[in-house]
Amino acid sequence: MTNRRVRILAVVTSAFVLAVVVVVLSLTGGSPTAAPTGSAAATAPTSAPAGPPRPAVIVPGRPGETAAVRPAEEMRDVTKARHNSMDVSFVRMMIPHHTQALEIAELAPDRAGNPALRALAERIRASQGPEIGLMRGWLQARGLSTEVAGHDHAGMRGMQTPEAIRQLAAARGAEFDRLFVRMMTEHHQGAVQMATDLLKVGADLTLSEFANSVATEQTVEIDRMRDLLA
Repeated sequence: MTNRRVRILAVVTSAFVLAVVVVVLSLTGGSPTAAPTGSAAATAPTSAPAGPPRPAVIVPGRPGETAAVRPAEEMRDVTKARHNSMDVSFVRMMIPHHTQALEIAELAPDRAGNPALRALAERIRASQGPEIGLMRGWLQARGLSTEVAGHDHAGMRGMQTPEAIRQLAAARGAEFDRLFVRMMTEHHQGAVQMATDLLKVGADLTLSEFANSVATEQTVEIDRMRDLLA
């Protein structure tokens, strides 16, 4: 009789333990080892893998200032900015126009008689070189080529003939200074007119800011060159 009571008590105890286990499992979501909700492991943020560094961007300075190099991530994405055919034509024409200005300015260090003129020529090189890179980048970002088939760059405003460039290269001292001022003044006047025209018909905000900078800066340089000869 005693043994029977012991067996009954054992069965009851086992059933009670099983019931307790079931209740515990239901309260813990079915896994006694599951991490509690809101724990550091469950809420720890995951960091995205770092991508490759973006390239630097050359930004033209304001009149009287040199160009600056800025991290690309600081510049807004302009690839979706609205532009029209006049914007594209301006950039395609201004690149060779700037290129000839650099060609003329590069003759000054070994030929100019006036140190102030040599300094001005260096200023032209320092500003227009990066501006060419800016314009090429503008076209590249939009999948556009730099050239237009059949376009004659020699006919652009202010462009100097190859013969005039050769004459300038052969001059020295005061004669070089006189020819340089005349040729670069004409060249700048052409660029100012091209920039002013774009401000009337262009659609791209970045190019409008650039054209305004070109018109302002090169007008100041024209006045400086005239003062040099005066």
